[in-house]
Amino acid sequence: MSSLDDKINAHFAGYVVRKDLVKAVKGNAIVPTYVLEYLLGQYCATDDEASIQTGIETVKEILRKHYVHRNEAGLIQSTIREKGRYKVIDQVSVSLNEKTDSYEAVFDNLGIKKVAIDSGTVKANPRLLVTQVWCITDVQYEFDEDARKSPWVIENLKPIQIARVDYDAYLGARSEFTTDEWIDLLMQSIGWDPAAFGRRSKLLQLMRLIPFVERNYNIIELGPKGTGKSHIYSEFSPHGQLISGGEVSVPKLFVNNANGRIGLVGYWDVVAFDEFAGRDKSANKALVDIMKNYMANKSFSRGITPMGAEASFAFVGNTDHNVPYMLKNSDLFEALPPQFHDSAFIDRLHAYVPGWEIDVIRAEMFTKGFGFIVDYLAEILRHLRQEDFSNRFQTHFQLSEKISTRDRDAIYKTMSGMLKLLFPSGGETAPEVEELLRLALESRKRVKDQLARIDSTYPEVDFHFIGSDGRKHAVTTIEEQEYPQFYHKRGGASVVHADPEETVAAPERFAQAPLPQPVPTEGHEVFGENRKGISYETLFGPYLQGARLVTITDPYIRLFYQARNLMELIEVIVRRKAPEDQVKVHLETVADDFGADKQREHLDAIVAGCQGSGVDFTWSLDSSGSAHARHIVTDTGWKISLDRGLDIFQQFALNDAFTLANRLQEHRAIKRFEVTYLRIGRS
Repeated sequence: MSSLDDKINAHFAGYVVRKDLVKAVKGNAIVPTYVLEYLLGQYCATDDEASIQTGIETVKEILRKHYVHRNEAGLIQSTIREKGRYKVIDQVSVSLNEKTDSYEAVFDNLGIKKVAIDSGTVKANPRLLVTQVWCITDVQYEFDEDARKSPWVIENLKPIQIARVDYDAYLGARSEFTTDEWIDLLMQSIGWDPAAFGRRSKLLQLMRLIPFVERNYNIIELGPKGTGKSHIYSEFSPHGQLISGGEVSVPKLFVNNANGRIGLVGYWDVVAFDEFAGRDKSANKALVDIMKNYMANKSFSRGITPMGAEASFAFVGNTDHNVPYMLKNSDLFEALPPQFHDSAFIDRLHAYVPGWEIDVIRAEMFTKGFGFIVDYLAEILRHLRQEDFSNRFQTHFQLSEKISTRDRDAIYKTMSGMLKLLFPSGGETAPEVEELLRLALESRKRVKDQLARIDSTYPEVDFHFIGSDGRKHAVTTIEEQEYPQFYHKRGGASVVHADPEETVAAPERFAQAPLPQPVPTEGHEVFGENRKGISYETLFGPYLQGARLVTITDPYIRLFYQARNLMELIEVIVRRKAPEDQVKVHLETVADDFGADKQREHLDAIVAGCQGSGVDFTWSLDSSGSAHARHIVTDTGWKISLDRGLDIFQQFALNDAFTLANRLQEHRAIKRFEVTYLRIGRS
């Protein structure tokens, strides 16, 4: 186990489970993660390997005996008849039979209907009346000659959810973790390996949890396929319900006028709409109107009496085009059905998660570490819905007075949600608040900037906040930095900012052309995490032009991917030099104490690979250990200082020859880094 896993088990013993165990027990049982982890939490909530293995076998046996597969329904029915009573794990829903004045249950996989269930059980579990709920149930078979009576009877029904949790103990244990450790614990709890994600990517993943901690929060995520957009809402919590965007109706979602029964918003903390995008899809206008009213006012009305609810809405869907295409030709909401591509609906969204920044799921992204049993965390998050942390950030920062009330409310709710997730007991520092506040402002700004494209009556908004020193902090989105030539448009015309401080410096060589300006200049640049379109060519190409000697100092050219980065830099030099020129490239690095042989093997392979290319590559190891700086120096008088060296790219599939990220640097997301260009004179 890692040191973090040790710490997790020390402070949350009995409430955590090793996350890779789900795959070990699932088999062909089609059940949500929280159902499996509920069982694992009963038998495998330990770090003792022997107990874990025993618990796995126990859970497998429970699933084998009691989980109902549709193709084995007849066998289970026979077992119940022969034994008189049998425990099953299945999805159960309930309806009222008005003719007999009794409640009747339906077992989805088992395939039995009109199962008698007492009113006390229904009153204790009202969600059964609205939708299917995973339950552990004792079913009896009692034959009656009266054909009107069903032989099936529920003796005992228990929805799969953890017992009441100790919230104060949760807060106390949180104080034992640093912010980075806590973020990684939450990442492992939702199934991800933190090492596979950058800081910003982790926060974007955790934003998907805000609807579970914040009442009446409306979030949308649009992006490429396969990024796990709906995973949180389908697998994570027994308090969330995922429905297909095309399968919802007014009675199902809000209220059924025929019987007055409230719909999903009255019983679930989160209602998520899967496959929400699609220009060819249509939606009922009455549904759209009621949704807009509910999203704005937390209430709805069908008939005379207005009704209120607390359910948050999450909308997830796939985009048809990449970001620059959407910005040039339409807007970032272009994939929505026509009825929802409506300014009034979009304006009610509190945050837009940029799905294009989130990687397609790969096997190495899943964690093998420990995380909260998802049902335990779900109960904690549900408790946090009662809290309001929206004003807590004002200890350090104030929002611009130019930000409208609706925009302000959206930012407040996003901040409240993130603070609940990361700092439920307080203790956040000013830099940590600033990081979250930038994300909250950006998430709402993405909505508002697109509204200005869709509806010209929306005013342009100056999204910034003010520090305790009175200094203004401008906020921009990643796509605004990447594609400024397309981003600032209203009605087809480019927008010119009156205040130049509102835009982040983005030199022409990085933003508007695949190749840099021919004349390199001195300066300092900061690049935000998850940005794409950056390559060694755009960063270094102009400064390497004409050089005959290039000296690279980087103490971390040790592992395979680091040596590959170096080789890609040499490729830039090869492309930049004249065919007849000879360029000497020398690397000064530090020996790897634990993998010196592999390090030498990689560097010697680069030497061999450069032969005949016009580049003479050499390398040396600094035995003094003083080579801590990371920079590139040329004999043409340039020094390029890099705070991260060549290690500027986030993880990608190194062995997949069919991904563009593997082939082209411009398609890789970057880590946050800084670069300084200095003229030092010719050597």
